[in-house]
Amino acid sequence: MNIGKILISIASTISIVFGVWHFFVPKIWNWYSYIDKTATELILAVRAINVFFSATLVLFGVMNILMVWLEHESKSALLIVIVSSLLLWLIRIIMQIMYPQGAMNPVIQFGMLFVFVLTFILYSIGLFLIIRYFR
Repeated sequence: MNIGKILISIASTISIVFGVWHFFVPKIWNWYSYIDKTATELILAVRAINVFFSATLVLFGVMNILMVWLEHESKSALLIVIVSSLLLWLIRIIMQIMYPQGAMNPVIQFGMLFVFVLTFILYSIGLFLIIRYFR
């Protein structure tokens, strides 16, 4: 089970780092320069969505780490949280394939896809090992 915990922790750390990094993405990539300055509601909406997205990644990552390392009685709660993270990363992989971000630079585009797939694989193997332990 410890290997499963470690894999979940690595995947969760990737989620946390990606979430923290994403707080700074609008500034790094100058997002708001692409939006008409008079579209204040749109600017506020984009900012709110990005903060919500970033915070969600950080909170899910922290929650996953706490859930796998703290002793608790609820196996189903642990599985629900990990499966939720797994599904979110699967959706992100699908989105990156269908509507690739970073297409102006193949290193960015495929680097992102690689990290998304790696995170998904780490969660998947970790989940498999944890389920096996519960039986």
